[in-house]
Amino acid sequence: MQLVHSGKVRDVYADGADLILVTSDRVSVYDVVLPTPIPDKGAVLTQLSLWWFEQLADVIPNHVISTDVPEQWAGRAIRCRRLEMLPVEFIARGYLTGLGLAEYQKQGTVSGVKLPDGLVEADQLPEPIFTPTTKATEGHDAFISFDDVAAEIGWDTATYLRETTLEIYRRGSELAAQRGIIIADTKLEFGRAADGSLVLADEVLTPDSSRFWPAVQYQPGRAQESLDKQFLRDWSATLTDWDRTPPGPEIPADVVTATRERYLDAYERITGRPWQG
Repeated sequence: MQLVHSGKVRDVYADGADLILVTSDRVSVYDVVLPTPIPDKGAVLTQLSLWWFEQLADVIPNHVISTDVPEQWAGRAIRCRRLEMLPVEFIARGYLTGLGLAEYQKQGTVSGVKLPDGLVEADQLPEPIFTPTTKATEGHDAFISFDDVAAEIGWDTATYLRETTLEIYRRGSELAAQRGIIIADTKLEFGRAADGSLVLADEVLTPDSSRFWPAVQYQPGRAQESLDKQFLRDWSATLTDWDRTPPGPEIPADVVTATRERYLDAYERITGRPWQG
C-alpha cells in the first residue's frame, strides 16, 4: 500500500480503489504534534466514530466501507471510499466556548452569526449555530461566514451541509445528553464521491473533534470540566517555556494517564460499552 497523506493524527494509505484511514495515538495542541502519544487514543477515535456513523446513517451517507484492514492496524483503521474533500471545516456550536467565545467577545458574532448581548463563557446558545472555518494546510483555521462557504462550494451544497451539520449536532447532543454528556460543539468534514453525492468523512463526534462536558458539573461563567482534548490544551497553556511552535514538549506521565482516562470515559458513556482495548 502507498502512503497518500500523513496528517497530525491520521495516516491515509491507498489500497486499490479504497483508502485505509489509520488513526494514530499522536496528539496535537496549537497545531503542533507533541512527542508523547496517548495510549489507545487512535482506537478510541476510530471505534467511537464507527459507532456514530451507524447512529447517523439515516442523516447522510458516510465514507466507511468496512473494518477489513491489515492486522497491524486492527481497531484503529477504517477502509473507506475515496472522496474529493471539501475545503471547509463544518462546525456546529450549541454553547459559547473556545475560539467561538473569543470571537464573540471581540465583535458579538461568530462566523457572521449575531448572538445576544451579555453571554458568558459556556452559556448555552438560544439555538445551535453554524460557524464554519477555513481548512488551513498551514497555520490556524479562520472563521468564515455562510456566504463565504456558498461562494466556495455553491449555494445549494452549502445550504444542505449547513443543515446536515446542525442535524448531526442536534442528534448527537440529544443522545449524549441521555448519557450525561453535553456536546458543546463539534467539527465535521464532508467530501464528494465519484458519483457527485455528498458524504460524511474523517471522524465524527469524538473527543478530538468535539467538546464533551460532564452534565452534572456544568456551570456557565467558567471553564468546564472536559472529557476531550481540552484537558491537554489546558495543561499546555500552563507551560511558560514553550512558545507553541515545534518541537512540542513531552507530556508528563500523569497528564498522559488523565487524558487517556477522559477519552475512555467519553467512549464508554456515549456508547454504553466497556472499553475492550
